[in-house]
Amino acid sequence: MLKFNLFLTTTAGVSLLSTTVFSQRTIQKQPNILVILADDLGYGDVSCYGAKHISTPNIDRLAKEGLRFTNGFATSATCTPSRYALLTGIYPWRKKAAVLPGDAPLIIEPQSLTLPRMLQNAGYTTGVVGKWHLGLGNGNTDWNQKVVPGANETGFNYSFIQAATNDRVPCVYLENGLVVDLDPKDPISVSYKENFTGEPTGKQNPELLKMHPSHGHDFSIVNGISRIGYMKGGKSAHWIDENMADTFLTKSIGFIKANRTKPFFLYYALHQPHVPRVPNSRFVGKSGMGPRGDAILEADWCIGKMLDAMEEMGLNENTLIIFSSDNGPVIDDGYKDQAVELLGNHIPAGPLRGGKYSMFEGGTRVPFIVRWKGAIKPGVSDALVCQMDFLASFSDLLGQKIDKNVDSKDVLQALLGKTKTGRSDLVIEGMGNLAYKQGDWVLIPKYKGESYMPLTGTETGRSGEDQLYHLSDDLGERVNLAGKEANRVVKMKAALETISGIKPN
Repeated sequence: MLKFNLFLTTTAGVSLLSTTVFSQRTIQKQPNILVILADDLGYGDVSCYGAKHISTPNIDRLAKEGLRFTNGFATSATCTPSRYALLTGIYPWRKKAAVLPGDAPLIIEPQSLTLPRMLQNAGYTTGVVGKWHLGLGNGNTDWNQKVVPGANETGFNYSFIQAATNDRVPCVYLENGLVVDLDPKDPISVSYKENFTGEPTGKQNPELLKMHPSHGHDFSIVNGISRIGYMKGGKSAHWIDENMADTFLTKSIGFIKANRTKPFFLYYALHQPHVPRVPNSRFVGKSGMGPRGDAILEADWCIGKMLDAMEEMGLNENTLIIFSSDNGPVIDDGYKDQAVELLGNHIPAGPLRGGKYSMFEGGTRVPFIVRWKGAIKPGVSDALVCQMDFLASFSDLLGQKIDKNVDSKDVLQALLGKTKTGRSDLVIEGMGNLAYKQGDWVLIPKYKGESYMPLTGTETGRSGEDQLYHLSDDLGERVNLAGKEANRVVKMKAALETISGIKPN
């Protein structure tokens, strides 16, 4: 277990900072910005959004002290696309962004105007810690050298990341493009095509596993868990899943401490509760829901430690914090961790239909909380806001110019609680298919393909007929009004085609 007092002990620097009086201009115009993004956390997975069978007191603390949005969205029901939109302000389907293998090249243009680069231009020091999953390198990556282009080339001054996800190789951390603790005498090799001679796999060597796959995830074994993809070497650099939360938290607090005297932006990308769910022993068995519930408790604890650290450093009054999730929840996503068996009466998507991979609301409507002490009045807002809008909204806050062709909309006043009016519409995406939100209405055009994914237990939203739901009356999307509202369907399809350039079926 890492010791957090490494960063939290009282020092002359921290004591001086805690008594610093920030000018009114600084508080209003150049707050520190912290985006905390959970991974696969559902709308109903936190207690301030109605969860009754699990308690998340630190996320609730953010909600109590900030503005809790009931109509906050990721663009997509899977992680790579939604993270792409968050950082670029562009709909991911415009760039055909989809879930990536661990050896995929960087999908963000290195010289493009991203959220972190815009903030750099405004005088911010920028950092990313945690899950990346937007590709690294140029498609022929040598993991034994500095990997470029990467997160730093997209506008981050500092990066400490995992290349892709917990369940994909390579299972190593990279700090500013270099694999951490790599022994050059034991070089890393990665393949998503074939295994390396003599290397065990979850499929062939289940006796070596401490957690078994339920579907897929039976390739190379790292830390007693088989992953997606093949990996050889780099054993000294392999992460230990049980310590991942502590590692990311410590690096995040370290970045803040190092940059606390000037404006900073930190994208703190949690890995919980994505599979494989392997929380630290401190949390094992605490939720009563198995590893998935325990991982949610661990994530909430990390947020509490972060808030405590910032309070000790005197930063709470001048930091805009946003907490959200990259997409909706999934229960069985590839490992036998009893998430389904121990779920009980807990409903991860809350009142919403669908979840991860789905065009229904449960795929993209996510927890979304904004706290800025002294600037945002605590409360609840039903304004339509999206993570893609951070680029335009923060550029407004800081007086920065951005490309007018981006999809990001300026919803700053809604994020600050000054208005209940956010976006007028939003295109959402699930597994490559587009749906369209307009006010209280959502249209899911007819699509071919499976309506249900039996492996994950997810409704995709695909159907042989158009679906139209009025969410203010039917948040659970059970009453299809497409037949009664044919004219509205036609108009919404036309609007979707105008935005996307894709003619709906």
